[in-house]
Amino acid sequence: MSQSPEYAFVIEQAEDGGYWAYLPDLPGCTTTADSIEAIEPQLREAVALYLSYHRERGLPLPEVHARVGTLSAA
Repeated sequence: MSQSPEYAFVIEQAEDGGYWAYLPDLPGCTTTADSIEAIEPQLREAVALYLSYHRERGLPLPEVHARVGTLSAA
């Protein structure tokens, strides 16, 4: 059995104080929430729906290309 891909995600604070999240490898798969604690469960649901769309149509799952890292601002 093949392992499910692990997609990188980004969470940013919106100007209104809420949060929004997206996955670079899943175009259009985004969500918003009022708190940082609420965003991850909503993001998991958004990903499940996104991937179920692909599976139901026999489409391949999007490949993982995005990488996560940090840089020091020097």
